[in-house]
Amino acid sequence: MSWTALLLLAAAAWAMKAAGPLVLGGRTLRPDVEAALGLVPVALLGALILVQTVDGGERLVLDARVPALGVAALLVWRRAPFLVVVLVAAATAATLRAIA
Repeated sequence: MSWTALLLLAAAAWAMKAAGPLVLGGRTLRPDVEAALGLVPVALLGALILVQTVDGGERLVLDARVPALGVAALLVWRRAPFLVVVLVAAATAATLRAIA
């Protein structure tokens, strides 16, 4: 990707973000739409994490990262502190890699 394309994409993203208040014009969104929009960042972050975990180029890779991700998801669900989540997930992956 060239710098020109990157700058054009950045400008387009900025323009789309700036257009939001202009399109709404002081109106408010329905509560269900606002609730759905609030979940978009979580869904995008989850998708990014999943892709980075199982992406192996042109095939899926199921290695020690998948159980570590499961452990991290379980700890997040149980509302563990972030540092604990990261350390336990890393220890899980390291242990599984040492065993294999």
